[in-house]
Amino acid sequence: MKLKRVVVTGLGALTPIGNTVPEFWDGLLNGASGAGPITKFDTSKFKTQFACEVKGYNPNDHFDRKEARKYDLFAQYAMVVADQAVKDAGLDVFKYDPDRVGVIWGSGIGGLDTFLKEISDFAKGDGTPRFSPFFIPKMIADIAAGHISIKYGFRGPNFTTTSACASAANALVDSLNYIRLGKADVFISGGSEAAVNEAGLGGFNALTALSTRNDDPATASRPFDKDRDGFVLGEGAGCIVFEELEHAKARGAKIYCEVAGGGLSADAYHMTAPDPEGKGAMKVMQYTLEDGDLKPEDVDHINTHGTSTPLGDIAEPTAIVNLFGEHAKKISINSTKSMTGHLLGAAGAAEAIATILAVQNDIVPPTINHFTDDPEIAVLDFTFHEAKKRTVNVALSNTFGFGGHNACIAFKKYAE
Repeated sequence: MKLKRVVVTGLGALTPIGNTVPEFWDGLLNGASGAGPITKFDTSKFKTQFACEVKGYNPNDHFDRKEARKYDLFAQYAMVVADQAVKDAGLDVFKYDPDRVGVIWGSGIGGLDTFLKEISDFAKGDGTPRFSPFFIPKMIADIAAGHISIKYGFRGPNFTTTSACASAANALVDSLNYIRLGKADVFISGGSEAAVNEAGLGGFNALTALSTRNDDPATASRPFDKDRDGFVLGEGAGCIVFEELEHAKARGAKIYCEVAGGGLSADAYHMTAPDPEGKGAMKVMQYTLEDGDLKPEDVDHINTHGTSTPLGDIAEPTAIVNLFGEHAKKISINSTKSMTGHLLGAAGAAEAIATILAVQNDIVPPTINHFTDDPEIAVLDFTFHEAKKRTVNVALSNTFGFGGHNACIAFKKYAE
């Protein structure tokens, strides 16, 4: 069968460097760091005392007080960015068939804030079970997709993907495929995460996954730098409206770019460490190129997973060199996590938005906080220090997660 073409018609972002898409993009181009001392709780006994928090967020700006109590923070973030994206796409004023609009959302952890509070309150009590009736519906990871569909009346396919830090990218790939197969006309897709709390920080510290550069949080996220010492915990959300091309054209929607293809793979190697040769990472990019009928030399830009971890930052460039060969040196590579930190299950959505805007504007955001070259990392164009103006016809966004989950999605300039 002939697959339908899919385009991007709406965006929404809530990140540590901007609470809207224009603010986020401006922060990226200016190399803003979203890292700073944690303000949500006392970190004095933690090995890491900083994170990339969303700043200036007040739930009362978006929900009435009674409503806000029903939503965990990760679900609030999801609904805020979905609202931005729906309005950006013009779906708030366009008459659509609600049975043909779906929601696929990604979250690696879900309502960790809610879980932590309810269990902590129970542990402090006398053993009598006094749990909130909203405990379970606030905590479960699928609830964000449910709330978005309820708010707008979207009755198409509705579910959540959970593949650790690949969750949002997984949701995007699934949304692409549902539309291409004719199962829906529009998908509201992306991811959200809100794990900057005692459990999130303590858990990742116990894994020795986080940077402990407490004396200089702003430069702690150092992808591809010799002295990187772990990722910086982040939070936030990103939402993208994927739409079948003819449906978008019929309603006169603005089109950011075309979604060329997507791929999924597994490392099948280790619970938390990547395959040292980047085999799964190479395969997921290869699958994406094949899916999008693209050649390696078509790719101009890759937004890498680039977490600033000792092992991951070696494996991914290795995978790029192995797949792209000599062309790898002509690709502008970056890691926007150097600015946003690691948004965990939401990372794939925020980074896909950055990739879409790079294609639309022919600008590749920088990788900040580079001080010392690592001889173990392949010599590539990592777009260190400053944004680069260049033609970006085709770009990939890579996202990998604990458990060896890999997702990649390709965007290209839209042309009739």
